[in-house]
Amino acid sequence: MFQQRTYRINSRLLIFQFLILFFISILYAQERGKNTVLDYLISYPKDYQSDSKEKWPLILFLHGIGERGNDIEQIKIHGIPKITQSDKNFPFITVSPQCPIEFDWRDHSMQKKVINLLEKVLSNHPVDLDRVYITGLSMGGYGTWSIAAKRPDLFAAAIPICGGGDPSLAKHLKNLPIWVFHGLKDKVVLPEESVRMVNAIKKLDGNIKLTLYPDANHDSWTQTYTNKEIYDWLLSNKRKT
Repeated sequence: MFQQRTYRINSRLLIFQFLILFFISILYAQERGKNTVLDYLISYPKDYQSDSKEKWPLILFLHGIGERGNDIEQIKIHGIPKITQSDKNFPFITVSPQCPIEFDWRDHSMQKKVINLLEKVLSNHPVDLDRVYITGLSMGGYGTWSIAAKRPDLFAAAIPICGGGDPSLAKHLKNLPIWVFHGLKDKVVLPEESVRMVNAIKKLDGNIKLTLYPDANHDSWTQTYTNKEIYDWLLSNKRKT
């Protein structure tokens, strides 16, 4: 009898210890997420000088899901970082953070880190605060919608590409100039994701326009980022104070 009672007590103790370790592991994982440091690329215009009185426009770029991880070179595969590798006359400061593999730009912790990074760059570089722009592709398109909605006061304009967002956040975006791009043949992120956001903002008389590429699949970013017109459009918009 004594041995059986001892066995039951030990079993309960083991279960209790397991539960404690389980919850500690969850808390540790959450803490790791909070402490994740974003690696990032930054590029400068050809004539940039850090001590210059000239103020420069800035683009915040958010990559897609395939470029997550800890290899910063992956970010250069698509989008703005690819453009800046080949075009040394690109007239913007660009900031391109890398999302850790276990996160998404829509995660609250990542949004906070991206905003903190951007504010740090704005504080330490000669940036024209009225010409700060945000853009991203695929997962970065979703991130563009969500971060712009979270802090529309930071940006002068936004270009989300083949992404989507939460239409209930349209009220935060109605005063921000937005140009949306999507491929009509996209099977990865359906074009309806962009259309839904555009319609929600149009209902509020927002400043938004949509370009749908009739023959494009998911890669609607290559022809967008190589189009000089989008950069002229960005520079035509200044932050409304």
